[in-house]
Formats: sequence, C-alpha cells, structure tokens
Amino acid sequence: MNGAPTALFDSYEQDFHQFILTIGKKLDGDQSHERGEERKATLRRVDMELDEADEMVSQMEIETQGIPQSIRGTYHTRLRTAKAELARYKALLKEQRAAGARAELLVGSSATAGGYAPSDDPYGNGGDRARLLVGTARLEDGTRRLEESRRLALETEDQGADILMNLRTQREQIEHARSTLQTADSSIDRATGTLKKMIRQMYKQRVVTAGIIFVLVLLIGLIVWSKVT
Repeated sequence: MNGAPTALFDSYEQDFHQFILTIGKKLDGDQSHERGEERKATLRRVDMELDEADEMVSQMEIETQGIPQSIRGTYHTRLRTAKAELARYKALLKEQRAAGARAELLVGSSATAGGYAPSDDPYGNGGDRARLLVGTARLEDGTRRLEESRRLALETEDQGADILMNLRTQREQIEHARSTLQTADSSIDRATGTLKKMIRQMYKQRVVTAGIIFVLVLLIGLIVWSKVT
C-alpha cells in the first residue's frame, strides 16, 4: 500500500470520477428512449450514485487535512473542482426530475382534455389547467428551496473545512510550544546538575582549606611549645 500522504486522496478522487462518468452518461446523454417508470428508475440510480460520489468528496475533504502545507493548496483546488462538478449534477438531476413531473402533469391534462374529464365537472378543463399551474409552481418552489438548502450545506462544509484547518494549525503551534518547553526543561535540568556539582566542589575546597589551616595551626603550636620548653 502506498504510504504517501496523498495516496488516499488520489484513490477517493479516482472513485469519484468513476461515479461522475457513470452519472454523466445517464444525465448528459441522449435518454429520449426512456419513458415513464424506466426514466424514474434511472434517476433513482443516479440519486444513489450521487450519494456515493458525495461520500467520496467528504473523504477527500478529510484527507486534505493530513496533506503537508507545501502542497495542500493544489489538493484544495482539486477538491473545490470536485464539489462544483457534484453540485452541477445534483442540480441537473433536480431539473430532470422536475421536467419529468411536469411532463406527467401535461400528459394527464391532455388525457382529461381528450374526453376523460368527469361528466359532473363542467369546468374540468379549466380545473386541470389550474391544478397544473399550482403543481408547477410548487415544483419550482421546491426546487428553489432545495437549491437554497444545497447552497447553505456547501457554505457550512466550507466553514467546517476552514475550522478544521485552523484547529490543525493551532495544534501544530501547541505541539511546537510543547517541544520548546521540553527543550527548555532539559536545559534547566542540565544547568541544575552543573550547579550541584559546583556546590559539591566548593564544599570539598572548604574542607581541604580548613584541614590545611588546622595542620598549620598545629605545626605553629608545636614549634612554639618546643621553643618554650
């Protein structure tokens, strides 16, 4: 297994691009042959694949925190590109779902206008058009709300990433300060040991000096005693 700090990021990015390639074929390609439930099933599969791709982006964001500062900027750019691509396909999926829902409403309205309206509703055609307009307005309102939620989620993710980066920087500073304190503590221990040696040496010198003085006094006393006697 590659032990490089960017190996996992590269692996998640490769998986992300595989998901995006599959999603692009289903959303950007010509899907005119799909109708009704078949198209709905395709869009459900795309939704699940987008969730997987979103998970890959989350893992990539986590891995950027362990990448060295000297090259982290490049990987942040790649991460932002992946997020933008993911957001584009999420928006495209919403648009295609809304378009499918509108098409179903139009088909239902056409069938009613073709003679399938209840006989006891003299305003059947007008009622269907009103329901169609209300449904379309609700879909557009729901789409706007989803877009706003997505925008807030992206902003929250960016803020979370910035907070994680700040916390990592602070942790590095704390670790550096702790290392400095440990070095200072070692220096203080060495200085204390040196001072203790100097004090012991001083006491030894005092004992030697006192011994010499005692011997001299004794010799002087002996000399004086010998002269007197």
